[in-house]
Amino acid sequence: MIKASLTNYRQSPRKVRLVADLVRGKNVEVAMVELDFLAKRAGEPIKKLIKSAIANAKDAKIENLFVESIRVDKGIVLKRMMPRARGSGFPIKKRSSHVEVVLIEKEPKAKSAKKKTVKSKTK
Repeated sequence: MIKASLTNYRQSPRKVRLVADLVRGKNVEVAMVELDFLAKRAGEPIKKLIKSAIANAKDAKIENLFVESIRVDKGIVLKRMMPRARGSGFPIKKRSSHVEVVLIEKEPKAKSAKKKTVKSKTK
């Protein structure tokens, strides 16, 4: 089990979970390629986090690494105020995330060759 974590990433957990759901359970190489072409801001930090987890894997082969779990938790919330009408204030919550990724090493599944049978039509 290989772990890496990212704390206090300044983006809301709801947005980061969208990216985390894409790579959960996939091969590390496939996940990295998907994150390269993803048009989300959280793609780059999660890619760096997976690279960090790969670096933590000392004797494992990269081809055999899979993303077992990727967890996005709520971090600290910065509370700010925006001035509104008649001297009141409107609260603004600037959310952050804690991301933890766990990689496992397992052998990739071999594709089984299934033969298709063709039924002949007889009249």
